[in-house]
Amino acid sequence: MKQSEIWILGATGRVGRAVAARIVAAGTVPVLVGRDTDRLRKAAADLGLDADSKIVVASGADAMAAEITRQRPAVVVNTIGNYAESAVPLARACMPGGHYVDQANDPTAFHRLCALHDEAVAAGSTLVTGAGFGVVGTEAVVARLCENRPVPSRVRVDAVASAAVEEGLLGAALATGIVDTFATGGRRYEGGHLVKTRLGGEVHQLTLPDGEPMSSVGVPSGELIAAHRVSGAPSVSATSGLVPGSPAVRAALPLVSAILRIRAVRTFAINRMSGIKAKAAPRPRPHTWGHAVITWTDGTVREGWLRTGDAMDFTAAVAAQTALQLAEGKARPGAHTPSAALGTSLAITAGADFVDADLPRH
Repeated sequence: MKQSEIWILGATGRVGRAVAARIVAAGTVPVLVGRDTDRLRKAAADLGLDADSKIVVASGADAMAAEITRQRPAVVVNTIGNYAESAVPLARACMPGGHYVDQANDPTAFHRLCALHDEAVAAGSTLVTGAGFGVVGTEAVVARLCENRPVPSRVRVDAVASAAVEEGLLGAALATGIVDTFATGGRRYEGGHLVKTRLGGEVHQLTLPDGEPMSSVGVPSGELIAAHRVSGAPSVSATSGLVPGSPAVRAALPLVSAILRIRAVRTFAINRMSGIKAKAAPRPRPHTWGHAVITWTDGTVREGWLRTGDAMDFTAAVAAQTALQLAEGKARPGAHTPSAALGTSLAITAGADFVDADLPRH
């Protein structure tokens, strides 16, 4: 195995470029992987890499998996999206011995990758899913609040992202993630089991630590799965500040979800959204926030926040730090969420800080 090689799949996309830049800044030269030679060479030049720096040209997850199997990189960072379909074949291609990272944030992708846990342990490989803001921004708060405490009875996490918009096409990766999130329908944990709920049925009015009011609406997400895994709580819910909290929007969400589960409609929606050209815009608020409220059976309640800047910048930093630490052998084999693999210090290293809401109360 070429222990020095960290491969960035989808290296010409926004997240891929940002992850590669962070890895270069840390003193490691990544291998850029994508479908277009000219765009890969331009991306390499923009990063200040030598003209003869290694790139790998491969189109699609299957071709990339074949190259991973053949060339055996130490770590693969998957930024190509559609994680429910791409994660498993790419992660399997890394085994034995190689490690895998993605930014998945939907329950289906999480469950499929986590199902490879025993296989990864036997292969001596570490697979990390959810290496981005939504998951780490809330999971790290839960892990910190639950440290050295018994298993709580109830957990709620809220992700309030703030990200600048980059001019250009929305792209298939992001469009697929948005469509599939809504198509999944509402989910939460009750009695330790993942159960269906009404999409958008849960809404909370938050006051951010800087005083700004926000609505946060229940949606299925990787944050939900990660919060359950890291806390062990039988009752877990997750909300997002990206979904409008108006009664009209929330009332329409179940119908939208049902329609998007029709295969032809899903394909049409992804294709249309992929072609949307976004205009550049600054992030809507100065900070991105992750929030958790933890309740124990004795009545103790703990609440905490994680604060960072641009959510996309934080996502790139988390993915890059995860890849670098995996390359150094700092995580145990198996399939894990980021904080479970590398601890809550990962969030700090990636540029966040914790804000305690209050002292434990009864």
